[in-house]
Amino acid sequence: MGKVIPGRMAAEIEGPFVVFIIGVRINKWLAVRQWLPVLQAMGPMLKELYANKELGFLDAMYFMSGRGVSIVQYWRSYDQLEQYARGGANHLKAWKDFNRKARAGEAVGIYHETYLVESGACESIYVNMPAMGLGLAGSLHPVGAGRETSRERAGLGSAAGGRTEAGRAAEE
Repeated sequence: MGKVIPGRMAAEIEGPFVVFIIGVRINKWLAVRQWLPVLQAMGPMLKELYANKELGFLDAMYFMSGRGVSIVQYWRSYDQLEQYARGGANHLKAWKDFNRKARAGEAVGIYHETYLVESGACESIYVNMPAMGLGLAGSLHPVGAGRETSRERAGLGSAAGGRTEAGRAAEE
């Protein structure tokens, strides 16, 4: 994580983009030899992506749960994500290894979800946070007049009847 940026910031990203969520779930804790290699495979893939931004990868964030790890990735396009999935050297090796090991038992599970954001419309707010997520994939800008509410930041205009300052704060 980077340095905390004081105040209220909102992220912007131009054009369509893709949000890709991938995760690993440990189903059998004692089967370390089956799930540890799956977890370890993510590091080299992300290192490859960060080193080769021309592949369309924008940024990623990790989230840990009681049974595994999830990673939220931001991509410029679905085609670029798919091309990496089918042709990235580190990904192909990890994918083949996982499929081979997954047939050996149920010790580890994996999932992914892909969201295509065609319009490029998005909304975010970060208060006293370092740049992260969409703020790293796109750019951060201070929240000010015309960008106070979620609706305004998403480019949907202001709500009918307006909002009070307390209403805006509650919406965040």
